[in-house]
Amino acid sequence: MNLRQMAAARAVELVQSDMIVGLGTGATAGFAIEMIGQRLRDGTLRNIVGIPTSSGTVRLATKAGIPLGTLGEHPSIDLTIDGADEVDPQLTLIKGQGGALLHEKIVARASRREVIVVDDSKLVRLLGTKAPLSVEVVPFGWPTYVEPIRRLGCEPVLRRAGDQPYVTDEGNYILDCRFQGIGDPEALECKLNLIPGVVENGLFIGLAGLVIVASESGLRELSPQ
Repeated sequence: MNLRQMAAARAVELVQSDMIVGLGTGATAGFAIEMIGQRLRDGTLRNIVGIPTSSGTVRLATKAGIPLGTLGEHPSIDLTIDGADEVDPQLTLIKGQGGALLHEKIVARASRREVIVVDDSKLVRLLGTKAPLSVEVVPFGWPTYVEPIRRLGCEPVLRRAGDQPYVTDEGNYILDCRFQGIGDPEALECKLNLIPGVVENGLFIGLAGLVIVASESGLRELSPQ
């Protein structure tokens, strides 16, 4: 196993039969999806319903044989397994490089326990020093959002898929915002969300119930203080 597979395997050990399980987006979450599917096939797990966070996750979970539901059917999720782009010492996260930050945040807030799986390269002392912050915006008038966001201390760049804007599952665009560090994530989140046209941002504050970190020396489990 590589480090991300190790972290995913530990998270999957927390999944029990008869659970509603949030299924994250991205490579590390994908490992967990495959492992849950294997446990369903061998009978280790039974009666699992997955709540996917993206169309890509739907495809992976369907291939793995995981029955899927919706938040309309299951508004309370027992456990969600997802990855992160950065994790700070307070377990505040930056997410969004997989393009599913809006759905991921909705699922996280509906979860009794949000389990984040990462390797140690994702740990930072200060958010925004490695990964850009993804900000999801409506397409209408998106160039008018750039300057208000820039004034918050970053350089916003429209994410593209080839020569076209990248489009999220909700039909929105993403501005990837490069900071030199985010000293006050709570204040930044509030300021971003006050800009008309901003739908959501990749700051996940107070949502991680457990962070499983894999490194060459083994696994660590970090919980909020």
